[in-house]
Amino acid sequence: MAEVATFAMSDQLLVVIDPIARRTEGESVRIAKDVLSAGAATKVCLPEGPDEFARALAKRGSRRPVVVGDDGALLRAVALLHRQRQLAECVLSVVPVGGALALAGSLGVPTSTVAAARAVLDGVERRMDLLVDDSDGVVLGALRIPPIRDPAAPVGASAVGAGAVRPWLRTCQSLVRTLVPARGTAVPGPAGPVRLRVEVDGAPLVDLDQPVEGVSVTPGGAGVAEVEVRPTSVGAEASPLRAEGRTVTVSGAHFRYRADGTVSGPVRRRTWTVGEGGLRLVLPGR
Repeated sequence: MAEVATFAMSDQLLVVIDPIARRTEGESVRIAKDVLSAGAATKVCLPEGPDEFARALAKRGSRRPVVVGDDGALLRAVALLHRQRQLAECVLSVVPVGGALALAGSLGVPTSTVAAARAVLDGVERRMDLLVDDSDGVVLGALRIPPIRDPAAPVGASAVGAGAVRPWLRTCQSLVRTLVPARGTAVPGPAGPVRLRVEVDGAPLVDLDQPVEGVSVTPGGAGVAEVEVRPTSVGAEASPLRAEGRTVTVSGAHFRYRADGTVSGPVRRRTWTVGEGGLRLVLPGR
């Protein structure tokens, strides 16, 4: 992750405000707009749906896009830019607003509205590796198989990119769950061992004859992914198997995986490839 550029106060910003954030976090949105407009020329966009969101990003011109919203809004922007094949060329900023901010925070974005808005104005661009799968989805953080069970996590959605519209539904579902608690809904228990073949750059790390408790894949920087497989222990605890590589293929029985807060699948085979420097994100200077 390298510092690439600082930004001039004269930069023009396209501030895209997520509709859920606008309706539920009005004060934080107002603060973000005030800080940004005080430090740069801003054009504020208030999309009401995914089509307007996509058009705003596509017509941004020379303006730097700033997404004001939660992790879902960040993922939606990444999905759209990736689908337009503009993600690697676009310097993206985000001001986290809302309840789900874990992903933005893990990427180094301040979760304080004021601090994040100031970082947009005087931060630095950093290039980060990401994962692109063979269904054209994008993963920014770690993915896990089987997924950690989370009753608030959507199930069956695609990774970022292939399901570009679905984060809007996910955000609305999350809001509904917050306002109206579900009744009579069983929460699935912990997942058991699974049999998977995991290949890193074509070489098998584990095969179907060895049950595993879990697999994790994380963009590790320098153009490689860090892979960890935790075999099922018999007696003494088994040591994790680790490897690094540019491509990771998982196959076997139908499996689900969790990435960036979304549970996807089931699939029988999936390959992830590291996109080196594929995300250009503005973060606070050091």
